[in-house]
Amino acid sequence: MGTLILDSLLTIVAAGLLWRGSEWVVDASVHIARRLRVSDLAIGLTVVAIGTSAPEFAVTINAAIRGLADLSVSNVVGSNIFNLGFILGGCAVVRSIRTSPAMVWRDGVFLLFMSGVLVFFLADLTLTPKEGLVLFVCLVAYVILLFWRRTPVGDTDHGEKATWKDIPVLLVGIAAVVGGGHLLVWSATGLARNLGLSEWVIGVTIVAAGTSAPEFATSLMAAVKGRYAMSIGNLIGSDLYNLLGVLGLAGMLGPLHIDAAGLQSLYLLVVMVALVIIFMRTGFRVTRTEGLILIAIGVIRWIFDFSG
Repeated sequence: MGTLILDSLLTIVAAGLLWRGSEWVVDASVHIARRLRVSDLAIGLTVVAIGTSAPEFAVTINAAIRGLADLSVSNVVGSNIFNLGFILGGCAVVRSIRTSPAMVWRDGVFLLFMSGVLVFFLADLTLTPKEGLVLFVCLVAYVILLFWRRTPVGDTDHGEKATWKDIPVLLVGIAAVVGGGHLLVWSATGLARNLGLSEWVIGVTIVAAGTSAPEFATSLMAAVKGRYAMSIGNLIGSDLYNLLGVLGLAGMLGPLHIDAAGLQSLYLLVVMVALVIIFMRTGFRVTRTEGLILIAIGVIRWIFDFSG
């Protein structure tokens, strides 16, 4: 009983860290974006996305080092599907999200293309070190392009610019969000065990959701504050960072050999990305109805995971 109460309290603390930390991340990132004269979208695609992807990085690289290739790849693919399904869908349900041509044709299409490249690389069920290097180089080139062009896209205004205080606020915010995500996984897993759930159910639900909690908290906070470009940019950026950065580095430590069943999740990821691009293009807005569709796909995927 004591353990159950402790886990419940820690879950509440984790939620508080996620919410408060995400607010710091969004506010500091907006100020820094103004100072660097780049858009909210560019900051969301890079600084915020990299920070909120830390849990996926830790899990994936650790799994690759331990030789658990299936876990390494499935964590990235599963997190990306979760980001586009539950998180983007959930944010759109709370508040419809405006998009822009750059989000669709530059960032969305690039994510779709690289998802297809990953399917091609894993068609033989192996991600080689050379293929991992290709993925990582593509990420570096993409980030350089973002800051080289520095096109003011998405949310722009003329509010307060950054001061030296925004750097530590951003770092503390990211630390709070990532720490809250880890604490949520740990405490919620303890709760699930006390309630008699199996390790498999815990893995495909609580751990998957917990490692994506930073993206959810940050994107939701950005949407609530009207920073739509940062909200969706964080999710697209996190998916790109997971796919190219995290999995690219893991592949360079490889080779990574996966089970044939994993290809189904890869195909689903490509379909999800294509659907999100369509939703982003129609009226340049992800509506509440489209958000519900994305959530429904995520639920159906979980049902298949349970049945498997």
